[in-house]
Amino acid sequence: MEVRKLIISTMIVINLIIVSFGFIFTSSWFWLLIIPFPLLLIALYHSFQTKHAILRNYPLVGYFRYIFESIRPELRQYFWESDMDGRPFNRRQRSIVYQRAKNQRETVAFGMQTDPQAVGNEWAAHSVFPCHIENHDLRTKVGNEACKKPYSLSVFNISAMSYGALSKTAITALNKGAALQNFAHNTGEGGISDYHNNGGDLIWQVGTGYFGCRNAEGKFDAELFREKSNRENVKMIELKLSQGAKPGHGGILPAAKNTPEVAAIRHVIPGTDVMSPPAHSAFSSPTEMMHFIQQMRDLSGGKPIGFKICIGDKNEFMDICHAMQNTQIFPDFISVDGSEGGTGAAPLEFTDNLGMPLYDALAFVTKTLISFGLKKHIKVIVSSRIVTGFDILKVIALGADACYSARGMMFALGCIQALKCNEDVCPVGVATQQPHLYKGLDVNDKYVRVAQFHRNTLRATVEIMEACGFKTLSDVSADKFYRKVDAIRTLSFQEIYFGTEGKLVNSHTDFESKLFED
Repeated sequence: MEVRKLIISTMIVINLIIVSFGFIFTSSWFWLLIIPFPLLLIALYHSFQTKHAILRNYPLVGYFRYIFESIRPELRQYFWESDMDGRPFNRRQRSIVYQRAKNQRETVAFGMQTDPQAVGNEWAAHSVFPCHIENHDLRTKVGNEACKKPYSLSVFNISAMSYGALSKTAITALNKGAALQNFAHNTGEGGISDYHNNGGDLIWQVGTGYFGCRNAEGKFDAELFREKSNRENVKMIELKLSQGAKPGHGGILPAAKNTPEVAAIRHVIPGTDVMSPPAHSAFSSPTEMMHFIQQMRDLSGGKPIGFKICIGDKNEFMDICHAMQNTQIFPDFISVDGSEGGTGAAPLEFTDNLGMPLYDALAFVTKTLISFGLKKHIKVIVSSRIVTGFDILKVIALGADACYSARGMMFALGCIQALKCNEDVCPVGVATQQPHLYKGLDVNDKYVRVAQFHRNTLRATVEIMEACGFKTLSDVSADKFYRKVDAIRTLSFQEIYFGTEGKLVNSHTDFESKLFED
């Protein structure tokens, strides 16, 4: 007998038995129909509907498939994943953030869990003569000769996450944490909200939608930009060209998250899906882009101006460098985002198949800036899966001057990697606009955790530097970091990314003189 007929027949028999008992014994039996009778109706309905084949062939029983599918991420995370299996971040990575954010014990017992012989395993060369670093507040000066108001930027900062994508309590906690520990908070392209004004230094990101500095047609509004960029807490301005998780696509704010408050900040219509255009309307060529950067610098009173990019076509980045040379307009910084970067919502193909991975992109940008003689003018900031001190030093070795962390800071807020950022149902109140959820995030507790995560991560960074004999960030070099590239060979980052075997090249001081000798 078909399963469908068997299920329906069984439900009919159960209902008939209950009805019979109700007539024979007592009417109280009829109350038992409250469950089997609706189930019979549902089974009959699904036997005729044509939308879901599983429910048509297996009425009622087919629902178990959808139930298990809906809780599959939770089952996998809590019961079947090992500490090293999770994606985008494994349990080991999440745990170290939680521990540092809570000031808990962060040591591990009984040895490494990773396989040192596995392809992709990375390590750093320590020194038998460790050094001591007194100052744990690692910083870099951002601002070239054209900048009137240079900024001392922490080496570890909060990456671009907009209010609207994140809740008001999350943004408040992040900004207060940045203020407590004296590091920078990137606003994301959603603009500056009241929740960004809690004492933390801001890097104002201006995207293709020009949120916060746009006119009624969605074009750049110079006067609005002048007013907001001259605020005291805005220390740097970042022009967003593209991001790693969805390069060339533009941002997406679902209608459910576009509340009247969010819409007022962004200057858009509330309750609608907000799509940032893929490209800027204020410029359409590298040369025009340089002049726009100069315009932003002038309007802001001379604050550091940079741009964010996920590398795709290498020739286009070279064209931008040519434009810098030709116009003699140099951005103060470039933010490089790897394709492994995160977002609340993006098409699958863009997330998985577009853009250059971070290390390849960073090495390319470093080499290109040096070959054009531009590195001395421009600081490089990077983002994408940076949560530990080792992550920070790896990108410093490849030419970065500072870095961002988005998901690391979210973990510090209590994110559990539920992977529901695009559904407005974040269970811990980080990526949602639903009051009953975001009110569960206690700002007074979480902002301290954000600050502690930052402080303890920099402490760990300094400890690795001391172990490797790096007295300053300038001493961190690519030839001290190694990766297992196949079953037999282990190569240094120097050999993998810069191809100068046998040469000691410091990523910040000797690059220009030695990197291109060949």
